[in-house]
Amino acid sequence: MNTDTLFRPFEHPKLSLPNRIVMAPMTRQFSPNGIPDDNVRDYYVRRAEGEVGLILTEGTTIPHKAASSSVRIPRFHDEALEGWAKVVEAVHAAGGKIAPQLWHVGVIRKPGEGPYPDVQSVSPSGRLRPGKDVLEPLTNAEIDELIVAYTSAAVNAVDLGFDALELHGAHGYLIDDFFWEGTNSRDDEYGGDMVKRTRFAAAIVESIRAEIGDDFPVILRFSQWKQQDYDAKLAQDPEELAHFLEPLSKSGVDIFHCSTRRYWEPEFEGSNLNLAGWVKQLTGKPTISVGSVGLTEEFIATYREGEAEVAGIDELITRMEANEFDLIAVGRALLANPDWPQLIRTGETDKIKTFKKEQLTELF
Repeated sequence: MNTDTLFRPFEHPKLSLPNRIVMAPMTRQFSPNGIPDDNVRDYYVRRAEGEVGLILTEGTTIPHKAASSSVRIPRFHDEALEGWAKVVEAVHAAGGKIAPQLWHVGVIRKPGEGPYPDVQSVSPSGRLRPGKDVLEPLTNAEIDELIVAYTSAAVNAVDLGFDALELHGAHGYLIDDFFWEGTNSRDDEYGGDMVKRTRFAAAIVESIRAEIGDDFPVILRFSQWKQQDYDAKLAQDPEELAHFLEPLSKSGVDIFHCSTRRYWEPEFEGSNLNLAGWVKQLTGKPTISVGSVGLTEEFIATYREGEAEVAGIDELITRMEANEFDLIAVGRALLANPDWPQLIRTGETDKIKTFKKEQLTELF
């Protein structure tokens, strides 16, 4: 198997990477009081030393009291910034590049969770899933505050010397709560049809651009599936997907990170393209694909069965040689093997270790 296509440089006007391998953002909850410490720093450095082209950090929460569901999830404001500065410096010293994933968990946060347990969670319409209202809808003033919070975090990313930033707009978290009609029944500018439901995310990106300019790369991660409904779809066909993507692309998103559970699955009938392939075709912008790379089981099955065996990546190579998408995010395989890119590049695949659920209980 010729893996050269994975190790082609990625050249974008705003971001140059030595290869096409991205570390997927994975929540680890090893930051005491929300502050990334030396263990977190070293965890990312090992992946930089292992030749990951771009590290996307675990979700790190914006300066909003309802943003986090755990005191051990890293924050991206206040005293936590000193910890992130050390991470950036160390990753760069190891030859790596890194971007924070800016996160607000939205309605997924249960009552009493996080560093501010008395603060109410937030949701565009107060809806946890279709037919289940659990909160009051956000007011327009509260939405404005959230946009400011995302923008503030983005400014922090630039000031700390990160190489890019990613907005978490997937998996049923806050931005995705606005995207999905199942959780957004608003009748103002932030709700309605599919295009109107993109307004919150587009407003965030526009606000970020107004503060940091046009030269810093902004990535948006989105998904069709939700934690509340793994079969959910924002777009039922390519035409709907194009309508969804247009305002986001125009707002200033540079790269789309298209979250799927299995990268090899076609997104729509009649084509073998996965979600990242369709997004690249429809927007003309680079895309990141993801989903069970190098493993036999997707992540939910892994938690149920305890492990995922090593699998080949021939299908991945075929798709990347066809330029279906530009970058590939690797998750659990990189947890088990910080040097996964090196082992793939040198052909030492016999040294790749199986991912086991127990590996989630420590940083290594």
